[in-house]
Amino acid sequence: MCDKKGVGPEVMKTESRFFVGQLVHHRRFDYRGVIVDVDAVFGLSERWYEEMATSRPPKDRPWYKVLVHNGTHQTYVAERNLEPDESLDSINHPEIEDYFQRFIDGRYLSARRAN
Repeated sequence: MCDKKGVGPEVMKTESRFFVGQLVHHRRFDYRGVIVDVDAVFGLSERWYEEMATSRPPKDRPWYKVLVHNGTHQTYVAERNLEPDESLDSINHPEIEDYFQRFIDGRYLSARRAN
């Protein structure tokens, strides 16, 4: 059985390396951020992928929505372009309180329950 994007169940079992609330660093573009959502596989349009994902990261691995430190935007990033951020410093972003309630020991904790 496949979902609407043609991804079979073997792909849907992909485990993500990072989690919501974790601080990360983008390897290619050298920015820090915090993960606010995880997709088990690429979830945007083919057009977006062709225009934005210039390094052609795999679509069958996790992708992450990230609030960018000292920015006002979010990014959608392939797992292979991220690494843990070792600084443990909080993120400055105007939407941080929309997603998280507290920052403790280098990670953000959500007020919402996970699905």
